Amino acid sequence: MSILQRRKLYDVTAPNASTGIINGKSSNVLNWDDVRFSWAYPLYKNMLANFWTPFEINMSTDIKQYESLSETEKEAFNKIIGLLAFLDSIQTDYSMHVAKYLTDSSLSALMTVLSFQEVVHNQSYSYVLSSVVQKHKQDEIFEYWKHDPILRERNDFIAEGYERFIEHPTPQTLLESIVFDVILEGLNFYSGFSFFYNLARNQKMVSTSTMINYINRDEQLHVHLFSNIFKELRKEYPELNSEANHRFVQRTFRKAAELEIKWAKYIIGEKIDGVEMNDLEAYIKFIANKRVNELGVERPYEGYRTNPMKWIKAYEDVNSSKSDFFEQKSRQYTKVSVDNGFDDL
Repeated sequence: MSILQRRKLYDVTAPNASTGIINGKSSNVLNWDDVRFSWAYPLYKNMLANFWTPFEINMSTDIKQYESLSETEKEAFNKIIGLLAFLDSIQTDYSMHVAKYLTDSSLSALMTVLSFQEVVHNQSYSYVLSSVVQKHKQDEIFEYWKHDPILRERNDFIAEGYERFIEHPTPQTLLESIVFDVILEGLNFYSGFSFFYNLARNQKMVSTSTMINYINRDEQLHVHLFSNIFKELRKEYPELNSEANHRFVQRTFRKAAELEIKWAKYIIGEKIDGVEMNDLEAYIKFIANKRVNELGVERPYEGYRTNPMKWIKAYEDVNSSKSDFFEQKSRQYTKVSVDNGFDDL
């Protein structure tokens, strides 16, 4: 299969709307009223509507509450933040690699917005940690991914899928890397999200959980973007829409779900009140089925068509305006400085 060609900086002989999603021709001048894909501009507007920064959220209450968490809750809190920091760090770089090969300038623009949002996500983890732990502990948490064997196994699984595309960019390896992307953004976060949402429903660390909700909302749009690119690739390259690739998607998601369940048992298990491991395992398989279905492939798990953790829906589905978990209405944020609200203690 052909090697992917990088998008040209500009091309006076090409139209503004690209002739193909990859390896096509495009002037590289972005006119949102003259783009190849009708879904690109609405998605761009939705991504912009989600704009937020960590500095909007006052952490003073969480600073007080962190010390009252159990040791088990603190360990889960720290290690999940460490996981998220790794995933969003490599996601920033991966999305910029993908953008090089997307012929259409609107998709390149969407990928740029996505990359920016991943940087904001990553900075939010530093913001949270700098609020609740000392600098030496923050540094230790950001090193977890290198040394914790459970974390390393699941992170390597994603990183190796990305590296095959980066080192040998073809339509096939791009398609495969998108499967790993949807796993990262649409599955790997979800046991961690459930932990933070469970804290919030018990009135603990609500500011952190609000920030996690904003990240969750961004990631859902990122999954939508990459799912659309996946399906457009199969349209333009019918040979990619093969039974072998369908099996690859199902097999890869099953492996990812197994790793996510293994991680959930390790970090949450039966140790966190309010999160039942059987429900969380079923929830992970439900999310895996949902994501595979979004890619237009038959679900890997028989059953698992409904969310077994009904309470989590209230936290995932907060509307696009910034709102409070418990009041579900627009909230006026207290702008805080770089001390993250320490003066409010």
